[in-house]
Amino acid sequence: MQKHHLVERFSSASLNVCLNGLAERINRDYEGKKVLLIGVLNGAFIFMADLARRLDLSVKMDFVRLSSYGDRSESSGKVKISKDVELPVEGMHVLVVEDIVDTGTTLKWFTEYLKGLGPESVKICALIDKSERREVDVAIDYVGISVESGFLVGYGLDFSEKYRHLPAIYEVVFDNA
Repeated sequence: MQKHHLVERFSSASLNVCLNGLAERINRDYEGKKVLLIGVLNGAFIFMADLARRLDLSVKMDFVRLSSYGDRSESSGKVKISKDVELPVEGMHVLVVEDIVDTGTTLKWFTEYLKGLGPESVKICALIDKSERREVDVAIDYVGISVESGFLVGYGLDFSEKYRHLPAIYEVVFDNA
């Protein structure tokens, strides 16, 4: 692994403020509705757990694991589901919970897939909206943090499966060799 160091971008305290704001909006928008939270594995599990604990709604929770494949520099636009939603989607207000929206390709495909399952509505909640590499327009209904660029880790985000456990969000800065 290339030598690097981490620089804190968003502290635990700022993440708590962000989560409280998101939960307040979601609680207001979904009051009295049947809500299904669907977390996108692996990155969203910490964010979704912390968000769900702040909701004053009766929610059901499920997870999905998705991957796009093709060459590394360009997505093929094809998506593989290795763990599908197991709870019924029909008639539910679905809130897809994602750690970071980057190109948007996989998330756009997944929301279209979900719409075919007959939900009442499908919306997206992303901890981080990173516009630097966006390839397709995807409507993100609830955004915690907007960033232009940076390789971010911590709070569920990883670098080769490392750093997910960190309680804050850091930028990976590669050292000059």
